[in-house]
Amino acid sequence: MADRRKLEAGMAVLTIFGALLLLPPLVYVFNQPISHLGVPQIVIYLFAVWLLLIIATALLTRALPREDSSAAEDD
Repeated sequence: MADRRKLEAGMAVLTIFGALLLLPPLVYVFNQPISHLGVPQIVIYLFAVWLLLIIATALLTRALPREDSSAAEDD
């Protein structure tokens, strides 16, 4: 059960970390008039952060053990 708590805590940390990455102070760092292959740097940054958050969430969700519904009914 400790692993489940660690993973749930990891999900909370991931949520906070993701929010911090998408808030203006850090986003302004990447808001420069620079383009990579014609795509503005800020767009690449936002989509890269979004993709990494999706992948991290999928990995953490996959690692979570399923809740035992019979144990919940017994309580």
